[in-house]
Amino acid sequence: MNSPILQLLVLAGIAIFLILRLKRVLGTRDGFEGPTRNTPAPETSRRREFEVIQGGPDHDIVDHVPEDSEAAGALADMKRIEPDFSVTGFLQGARGAYEMILMAFERGKLDEITPFLDREVYETFAQVVDAREQQGLSIEAEFIGVRELSLFDAKFDANTRRAEISVRYVGELISVVRDSNGEIVEGVPGQSKRQKDIWTYERIMGSDDPNWRLVATGE
Repeated sequence: MNSPILQLLVLAGIAIFLILRLKRVLGTRDGFEGPTRNTPAPETSRRREFEVIQGGPDHDIVDHVPEDSEAAGALADMKRIEPDFSVTGFLQGARGAYEMILMAFERGKLDEITPFLDREVYETFAQVVDAREQQGLSIEAEFIGVRELSLFDAKFDANTRRAEISVRYVGELISVVRDSNGEIVEGVPGQSKRQKDIWTYERIMGSDDPNWRLVATGE
């Protein structure tokens, strides 16, 4: 037997010996086994997980109202009409609107807030302001801040695209009422009080007018 054939036989014998040793150490796999820890997940699995994350709840909505509530559905409808609409952004604007409207009412300067009031709300405010003036009352008011703010409710009419969002406020302000002689009839100078309100704003989604109007006030 020549030398090359002998070398092949020796190498083959070594290979068989190593295979038998490896089987005794590692064992064999029978049936289904999951991928090892270092095995990358299939591309289809990664894509499916990504789609689930992308299709998850809209936190701009569920951070303010329960996910399965009617209010959440109404807000989602608003965002379908106007994809750029942000609930969080709306509430930020509602915070500023509360101070602006409340202080204009306290000071009797309704002309500054006319574009932001529904006609009926404006007329109600105007009647109160007129009554104060007829009684010779004046108000000294200072806004301290909004202590609490939350989305109370939301409604949407798909036929008219009319959206309503109600906001609950807890505001803090100093308000002193004086009569025609300058005597204090209500409030204490320098002493703040908290005021609770639920205000409802309305707007036609998709319209050119970006302003939300105050259509109702309550507690």
